[in-house]
Amino acid sequence: MIPAVRRTGLLCALTATAALLPAAPAPAAPPPQALHFGACPDSVPAPPAPERVECGRLRVPLDRSHPHGKHLDIAISWVRASGPASERRGVLLVNPGGPGGSGLPYAVTKRAKLPERVRRSYDVIGFDPRGTGASAPADCGPMGGLFDSPGQDPVPTGRTAERTYLDGLRRTADDCARHLKDALPHLSTTETARDMDALRAALGEPRIGYLGVSYGSYLGAAYAAQFPQRVGRMVLDSVVGPEDWYDFDLLQSRAMVRQRDVFFDWAARHQERFGLGTDAAAVRTAYQRVRDGLAERPVDGFGAAEFDRAVYRALGRTERWAGLADGLRTYLRDGTTGRLRPAEPFDGPASRTYEAANRTVKCADGPAPSPARVLADIRRMRGLDSQPVLTGMEASVCAYWHHRPAHATPLGSPDAPPVLLIASAHDPVTPIEGARALQRRLPGSRLVSLHDDYSHGVFASRGNTCVDDTAAAYLTDGTVPRADVHCTGPGLPTP
Repeated sequence: MIPAVRRTGLLCALTATAALLPAAPAPAAPPPQALHFGACPDSVPAPPAPERVECGRLRVPLDRSHPHGKHLDIAISWVRASGPASERRGVLLVNPGGPGGSGLPYAVTKRAKLPERVRRSYDVIGFDPRGTGASAPADCGPMGGLFDSPGQDPVPTGRTAERTYLDGLRRTADDCARHLKDALPHLSTTETARDMDALRAALGEPRIGYLGVSYGSYLGAAYAAQFPQRVGRMVLDSVVGPEDWYDFDLLQSRAMVRQRDVFFDWAARHQERFGLGTDAAAVRTAYQRVRDGLAERPVDGFGAAEFDRAVYRALGRTERWAGLADGLRTYLRDGTTGRLRPAEPFDGPASRTYEAANRTVKCADGPAPSPARVLADIRRMRGLDSQPVLTGMEASVCAYWHHRPAHATPLGSPDAPPVLLIASAHDPVTPIEGARALQRRLPGSRLVSLHDDYSHGVFASRGNTCVDDTAAAYLTDGTVPRADVHCTGPGLPTP
């Protein structure tokens, strides 16, 4: 937990100036609170001198229908604008995605990549959403064996494997209910959006600027739905569409298979570098040999599930493709898996919190599929491709969740000001169709598309001048493009 260290100067004067505005009538909110900032935990890197990052916490009710009941602390980080007061445009809340990602260090790491005029104009605020990082981190215990090494094959084949797969989902749901108890229904995107508005009020800001990437775009759209008059300038990058989470996971799985086909063809065109085959079919055969070998005989706990996680991670960013291809070649040559393994262990503390929060938030956000539908969709995916990538199908566990909302999280509002949406044309993690669908819920908004690009995360990430200049002009000057913007991407990488 971050200590509440009182500091002198400007930040001592910050107090809450407005109560929460709930989406529906609710009991009165607790009295306004003061925000106090001080030293940050070791997980937050220091920005370049003379800039400073400071951290604090915001106390919010676990359940807003019982504002005087249990509370939790939202961890906050703050880097002030580097320009003079005349250039200041307010605060820019940032979120890196997930659900489950820690946003506390993001105020430093993402800010360092933002265009200079954005850094000069905004105080950048990072925060750990409830259930993540240092904000009452979710703990689902063993999660039905999710962290077993080697893990259960995520692509069940045959009736027995399918029953085992469903049993794992049921045990995961039971573990989350047993460990999270009464917090289970309240670790949701809707509640995190309300926490954001509580933070806005405590900072004394009439509106907030916001930059959300991936799941952060979903969170921003949820904030716009509840508090459209409180939205300042909002950039939603690598947009999650407005589907239910389970439907989104299906769209992503199909996009991952398409992306993997592009990877196979790319690796074949660089046969002299990787030695996996001279055409896509040959590379796919090599890929399948690796997976089959690891499924039959895991190497130091690295089996089919771990391999699929590595593939899922690599396909989302083209700069990781060479590492994946090298890992396939190395395993085929000497049977080792070192080049396939991620730097951070899957069962480490941060990963455990992420996986628990990811499923808890998704299942708290809307309707769940039936077990029968989960199996039918897996069979359908296997009909489209015999070896689908199902690692991102986290919302399948909602079929057995102990708390099932009847309605999906509201996203977007016609009353919100124009929002800037940004998407990569071939991003498999958040397919561009989602950005187009969300745009229809945000009238007057513009979509910036990066064509001939295959990676996740675009603004202040891909180094594209067209994208970055458009977003910077919107954030600092309020310039909304007259029409959707089309930018030229870098194409596939040269290894």
